[in-house]
Amino acid sequence: MGKRYYCDYCDRSFQDTLHNRKKHLNGVQHQRSKKAWLDNFRDAAAILQEERSKQPCRKFQQTGQCVFGPSCRYSHSSEKDIMALEQQIEDERCQKADPELDEASPQPSVDEWLSRREKNRAALMVGSVLKAEEEKGAESSDVPPFLLSVPDLPPSLLPPQHGGWRGTIHNDWG
Repeated sequence: MGKRYYCDYCDRSFQDTLHNRKKHLNGVQHQRSKKAWLDNFRDAAAILQEERSKQPCRKFQQTGQCVFGPSCRYSHSSEKDIMALEQQIEDERCQKADPELDEASPQPSVDEWLSRREKNRAALMVGSVLKAEEEKGAESSDVPPFLLSVPDLPPSLLPPQHGGWRGTIHNDWG
């Protein structure tokens, strides 16, 4: 049967020969699928610049639909969409210009959590248990709260309760 090539962009598989792969990679469907995938990761400034350079699509303005969809050479963005893009760009500029706004975010980074945890463990090794207990009093758990918000974690990944582990039997594995 031979090897098969799977294209992530097109969600297709075919026999992996030089001719088939070359034909697929140079095909129109693959090029469109690849462009659509990469467009998901463009920044707002590039999208705004492209939309401003295009003329508005008359068919889309009249009916709200266009047979060409996202591959239309005309713009389907309304004034409201363009204003939202401008606002997003301005917000990104403000965050880059004022990094103290990021520090005031309610969710600490994983690096901060790891450094605090390492300090607590070092304090326990040295023997200053009181200092570590004071810091633990400030936080209810050793695990960052944004990691606890993941739904349906298995029991092995949850932190132990304050009373310790109980001898509960889990018969519903798998």
